Amino acid sequence: MTVIKKSMEINAPVNEVFTYFARPEHMADQFPENMGLNVVPVEVKNGFGVGTIFRINGDFDGKRLEWDCETIEYIPLKKIVAKMIEGPFKRWQISVTFDELGERKANVTLEVDYDMPMGPLGGFLDKVKLSKIAERGMENGLLRVKALLEGTGSIPVYITLDAYRHIIKEKMEMNCSVSEAIVKIIKDRQEALAKTA
Repeated sequence: MTVIKKSMEINAPVNEVFTYFARPEHMADQFPENMGLNVVPVEVKNGFGVGTIFRINGDFDGKRLEWDCETIEYIPLKKIVAKMIEGPFKRWQISVTFDELGERKANVTLEVDYDMPMGPLGGFLDKVKLSKIAERGMENGLLRVKALLEGTGSIPVYITLDAYRHIIKEKMEMNCSVSEAIVKIIKDRQEALAKTA
């Protein structure tokens, strides 16, 4: 069994950080593009809460892996836990915990707990190579999320360039984070739609 744990402070309100991590597909943003990681919600329950099922697939050190996970714990602004329900590992579980450090600062802790298949050989491969790759990946992923939520990084690829420009314009006008600008754009759009209905 391997447990990898990484923490990072993010200069953004805890509700914005939690909202970002609550969407399983954002997990793909945390990994290098060459992994081709894809996270797809299969069944959404309770606003991405307990019972939500999502599929992860990607290239892990030259091997294509795919597994399904289920959200098993969801405490708003505090904790999200998902575990593998079908896939290549003997066991795989990820926990994300959130601690509010101030009005615009949160600490995020990612913890992955897994057990490789293939008995002693799987354990050996994990110790000499895979756990180091996973640890670096988690750290780099947290840095990417930090840059994104603090407004110093790039926006996820599934947002169009025009939408990104609109977000940056709103961010500059409001003097706020990228996520606050996105929330404002969504609220403005919802209000505009409500007026026309």
